[in-house]
Amino acid sequence: ITGVTVGGADAWTMLGHVYFDRAFSTSFRRILEDVYALPETEPKLWESIYIDHIKELDMVIRRYPSGVINEFDSLDEVRGFDPMFMENLDSEIFENISAVLGCRKSDVHDFYPLKQGITNLSCHFTVGDAEDAAEYVYRHPGIGTDKIVDRRAELEALSLARDLGIDRTFVTGDPDKGWKISRFISDSRNLDASRPDELEQAMRMDRSLHESGTALSRNFDFITEGIKYERILKQYGPIDVPGYDELREKVLRLKELADADGFAKAPSHNDFFPLNFLVDSTGHLDLIDWEYAGMSDVAADFGTMVVCAQLPREKADQALGFYFGRTPTELENRHFWSYVVFAGWCWYVWALAKEAEGDDVGEWLLIYYRHAVDHIDRLLSAYAQAAEPAAPSE
Repeated sequence: ITGVTVGGADAWTMLGHVYFDRAFSTSFRRILEDVYALPETEPKLWESIYIDHIKELDMVIRRYPSGVINEFDSLDEVRGFDPMFMENLDSEIFENISAVLGCRKSDVHDFYPLKQGITNLSCHFTVGDAEDAAEYVYRHPGIGTDKIVDRRAELEALSLARDLGIDRTFVTGDPDKGWKISRFISDSRNLDASRPDELEQAMRMDRSLHESGTALSRNFDFITEGIKYERILKQYGPIDVPGYDELREKVLRLKELADADGFAKAPSHNDFFPLNFLVDSTGHLDLIDWEYAGMSDVAADFGTMVVCAQLPREKADQALGFYFGRTPTELENRHFWSYVVFAGWCWYVWALAKEAEGDDVGEWLLIYYRHAVDHIDRLLSAYAQAAEPAAPSE
């Protein structure tokens, strides 16, 4: 092959499998090492890099007759090629869908992956045609999530959220295998925390959850969870991170002070941030993804929102005012901001553990870390000042 162009007619097309021998691989690896970090490389497929360096790379064509190699970009394309494919498909996912929704596997179409999260892969699918069509989401658990997510507790929380009208999307799930089926909300978007009306709705929804008078069997505490992630992290060796021990000591000291405030525990989401809200075309909010839900300090969801939405101080204080429906007291302010630190530290340790397992959490590791360290000294000082006896009046 001496030249390749994109497009054209009456020509051979690069399609299907390809084999790299040792000589090609040696040359291609050298090129990849040179270009991998360049910004323009990120969106490219390997063929594009090959074309850029075609004179340096020796590759030969193997010709196939038309119709021998077929390319499918979706299950619907496979169905068009083989109408019986779905019925003959040996897939636990489609068995689950068929059993739960009472449909045939051939009734399932428009199956495609949505944006993959850090812990799970979610796929869209439709059941039925035309006016009877209903859209759903199938959640497939990510590798290793069984170590950090209690699926039975998650399904208990999902059932509670559905009953309270906080999450209208939940249909059912399997606590042992971790899969879940939810309704797909079309024309929806995520919460925009920069819009005061949406942020207020979210914080009032959180307050209604806390005041629901219900309870969950699981307890969730950021520090307890952070220590669990520490154990996972230590399986990969000592925690050799500068300043880690000092930060940990300060966080544990702040937790003792916050616990002494005497705030109640209530059913909480504990992953309470914009990407877990769906806003439909009418402005209605649904709070989804209850993997970390449990009985927690009432300040826990505020802490997560501030950290994961990266709310600036003024916007965070506004959110706290929405939660209380008034200006919070100094004690309330101090206590709720402490949970910004706890959430930051917990997810920072989680991020370290995920990185140790080989995952790339990107900038989130630094985001979590900054929210822990940026407020810890201020809050420890505030608690110390509050503990000082008042000066005697003259």
